[in-house]
Amino acid sequence: MGEGKPGESLGTVLVAGAANLTIALAKLVAGLIGGSAAMLSEAAHSAADTVTELLLLVAVRRSGRPADRRHPFGHGKAGFFWAMMAAVATLVGGAGFSVTHGLHEISHGEELSDLTPSYVVLAVSFVIEAVSFAKAYRQLRGQARRYDVTPVRLVRLTSDTALKAVLFEDAAALAGLLIAGAGLLGSQLTGSALWDGAASVAIGLLLVVIALILIRSNLSLLIGQAAPQGVETGIRAVLLAQPEVEDVVELLTMMIGPGEVLVAAKIDFRDEAGAAGVELACEEVDRRLRERIPGVRQVFLDPTPTLRRS
Repeated sequence: MGEGKPGESLGTVLVAGAANLTIALAKLVAGLIGGSAAMLSEAAHSAADTVTELLLLVAVRRSGRPADRRHPFGHGKAGFFWAMMAAVATLVGGAGFSVTHGLHEISHGEELSDLTPSYVVLAVSFVIEAVSFAKAYRQLRGQARRYDVTPVRLVRLTSDTALKAVLFEDAAALAGLLIAGAGLLGSQLTGSALWDGAASVAIGLLLVVIALILIRSNLSLLIGQAAPQGVETGIRAVLLAQPEVEDVVELLTMMIGPGEVLVAAKIDFRDEAGAAGVELACEEVDRRLRERIPGVRQVFLDPTPTLRRS
């Protein structure tokens, strides 16, 4: 559920990557000028996000490779793997630096100097991140309309890991900028570096939460997550609508790539269908599933008789 065209996610990732690289350099300069741990944490945050976007670019490219003899189901799960590596990069790079540097400033204290460049960079960064977030959200909202669900529900269910990562990370970036600004203002008003250090730690903890959510999501997909319940309900409805089908004994689904679903079902066909009728029914079900359920790529049907009451 919730899968767009590969080009949509690729464009979203490229926009986010370019934004993060520009912002990381600006934050680094401002942080060095002002001596702010929160600004340096934000620089690390944006640098980690840049690495993340590069890994997501690999994820989009690898998952789009066609099936071959050694990978008959395609390379879709490579997208899940590289998206998980992107989340790990956020956890180790951005969160690790932010927390440790913030704690160092709280314990040792640092004298802040000219914070004007920091405020300017925060404001410009907020605008750039907002543009990137808006692009990702537009893609999400467009997909939500196609599937007649809310954007919030879609982002929870989607297997488009690149879109999900960009959306979460841009939202975290916007929140991090507000936290950094509050930390700078607090330190400026009180003369204490405690506020700036606390903001740095808060940014790090925010990144930890986002990274863990994305790692858990991608790990579930790698293990073999089933299609969303709504998709399975639609698949079952298509199977039962076939005249030759008496019952669906068992239905199994698995996400084999971003937006790609494998369907395996044990079907109890009516006795009067006959062998030839079952073969034709299987072909028709396969066609209807691919036509009516977006993302169905592989269909395996196993005729399985069940005991019926006399």
